[in-house]
Amino acid sequence: MSDKQYVRKNTVRNTLYIPLTARIQVSKRFPDFFCDEVSLSLEDSIPDRSIEQNSSEYTYMASVCRYQVTDRIVREFIEKNERCNVINLGAGLETMYYRLSDRRAHFYEIDLPEVMELRKQLLPASTEETLISHDMFDMGWTAGIDASLPTMITALGVFQYFEKERLLKLIEDLKERFPGAELVFDAMNSNAIGFANRYVKKTGNTEAYMPFYIDDPAEFAREAKMVFLEEKKFFTDARKNLKRRLNLYTRIAMKVVDEGSRRGYILHYSFQE
Repeated sequence: MSDKQYVRKNTVRNTLYIPLTARIQVSKRFPDFFCDEVSLSLEDSIPDRSIEQNSSEYTYMASVCRYQVTDRIVREFIEKNERCNVINLGAGLETMYYRLSDRRAHFYEIDLPEVMELRKQLLPASTEETLISHDMFDMGWTAGIDASLPTMITALGVFQYFEKERLLKLIEDLKERFPGAELVFDAMNSNAIGFANRYVKKTGNTEAYMPFYIDDPAEFAREAKMVFLEEKKFFTDARKNLKRRLNLYTRIAMKVVDEGSRRGYILHYSFQE
């Protein structure tokens, strides 16, 4: 799949609204666990209900728990470094800025022009936030970002859509421009990526194929010449706090992903070699 295919209209629509729908549904069902007021305010902006019709409690939780885990990592980074950059690659309609809003951090939201056009309509830039319409592989978007500040780079639901070789080159370029930065992204192993591809196709998006997976996070660090800091399971907090409030299938699927052969995780790396 070419990069232009990745941003074709129906692909953009589906990949943008899947995580937004998940944040809305979990915020409505379990507000004590995860509540995203800004996402809730966008519910009427979703063009149809096809994602809801083809989703389950588990797929909602699988999406939201990635944000919850990443929010904690980013919050700890801000607390540790105070004045810093947070760069969201493939930002889409991500609402991390609003969930973590902290004057010590400046958020940079990076996405392709087709996507950013919609974001600007629904989520205009706020204080301490900059929206950048740019291909993340073209390092021109880094102009104007103070690379001397501690920098956290996140990519949620993004890297899966690209080949590993291209991502390794992206990481190499990011390391050159932001030496010492940290990188957080979600990944699945080879067993889990097959399941995810079937789910995305089921929601009506037949073109957003995901080729990238990681079976060994430490080995990927060696390939990318990064320091592997930590691996976080998706569902630790959800399994502990929600327990039987979740249906049986969801609980079983969460256990499989956290402990079984179909693994998904949040991976945290440092560019500091």
